[in-house]
Amino acid sequence: MELLNVQGLCKQYPSFALKNVSFRLEAGYIMGFIGRNGAGKTTTLKSLLNLVRPDAGAVTVLGRDYYENEFWCKRQLGVVLGEFDYYNDKRLRTITDVTRRFYPEWDEAAYRSCLELFRLDETKRVKELSAGMRVKYALALALSHNARLLILDEPTSGLDPVSRDELLGVFQRIVEDGQHSILFSTHITSDLDKCADYITYIKDGAILESCDKETFTEQYRLVQGRKADRTAEVSALLLGCKETAFGFTGLIRTAELARLPAGLQIAPADLESVMLYREKEV
Repeated sequence: MELLNVQGLCKQYPSFALKNVSFRLEAGYIMGFIGRNGAGKTTTLKSLLNLVRPDAGAVTVLGRDYYENEFWCKRQLGVVLGEFDYYNDKRLRTITDVTRRFYPEWDEAAYRSCLELFRLDETKRVKELSAGMRVKYALALALSHNARLLILDEPTSGLDPVSRDELLGVFQRIVEDGQHSILFSTHITSDLDKCADYITYIKDGAILESCDKETFTEQYRLVQGRKADRTAEVSALLLGCKETAFGFTGLIRTAELARLPAGLQIAPADLESVMLYREKEV
């Protein structure tokens, strides 16, 4: 079952534009949304949620047009965009009491489980929480109304490694039933190495890749050699390159390996290296 379909999303600003952004997410999977700062991740999420009005494009949630059925669609979503930084003087239990009224499928047991998992104290005020604890509280709310699709913008930023690992475990348990999915943007590619099924990569407002994680990484390799080995012919094959006093390391498509001269070192590419070198395109 398809939970989310984004087609041809466009948004023009004076100095930036989303350009025909398209991707889809089936039920039962986790999709990582990656790209450098300013690439368009947050603009994409806000546009598909109609928090900023896109200039063109279509979004469907569970087969329904999002913009024509926004109220219904939002009940199917759990959304966390950045740090929870409002209602600073309110206690958590007060905010929760208001929030649960908007969701007929509010799951109090799930909420209490999140409080215990994240070690959240409902009697505290928002302003008394650290940045990491604010993220955890926002996630507790998002995870507590049986949302079919979680849309999260940098959900693990500000969390310590142990809390991040616990949260990734929660994500994996959420999608195990094949009825729920998660779309989340992050700069912490090691998190995606652990839990993502699909990767969507955006650069300069356009989608470069959207496919399963294995396909994403297997289509690239790292190439290493001496400075003298970086001939014009080799440079023409590289998607991105970094040169040091000792030599160079570059990214190449796996399909182009046969065109390289002998003697160069070839290594697998992970998510971080693909992103790093695609942003250093030659």
